[in-house]
Amino acid sequence: MSKIGKQPIDLPDNVQVEVGRKKIKVVGPKGSLELVLPDKITVRVDGKQALVEPEVINERTRVLHGTFRSLVFNMVKGVSEGWSKQLELVGTGYRAEVSGGKLIINVGYSHPIEVEAPEGISFKVEKNIITIEGIDKEKVGQIAAKIRSFRPPEPYKGKGIKYVDEVVRRKAGKAAKAQA
Repeated sequence: MSKIGKQPIDLPDNVQVEVGRKKIKVVGPKGSLELVLPDKITVRVDGKQALVEPEVINERTRVLHGTFRSLVFNMVKGVSEGWSKQLELVGTGYRAEVSGGKLIINVGYSHPIEVEAPEGISFKVEKNIITIEGIDKEKVGQIAAKIRSFRPPEPYKGKGIKYVDEVVRRKAGKAAKAQA
């Protein structure tokens, strides 16, 4: 059995977990999420805890056990607290604004880039920080990675779109190499 998979998931008071035949639905104050469970993996709710268990123990279920426990935990946290990622715009003239559910980014191209907010995702912009919020951890991370990919940070000046907690490894330019 998986180390992570063995751990029970604590359910907050305002979160309900409905287990169907091969589907699990988690409902909370921020919304609801559904997940299709693979064969041989079941979810059992005991009071204020949910347990993800394999029906039979073999190599395939051992791998899926920990993965689906983490997915269910992320669903529970998402519907109760929500998930967020923050991106920072570094560079002269790099701007972002939200207008009508769209994020409009100016990062040095001849045209602004428009990103449509998928269902369940919201954008906030304060100065040069873009905040992406939602209940689905996977969607939040996917949108953040997509926005970052428009202008990833470059190693010489550090300009670009980076995660707030990301450390950009800097390189010395040609002038620094010539003196050495």
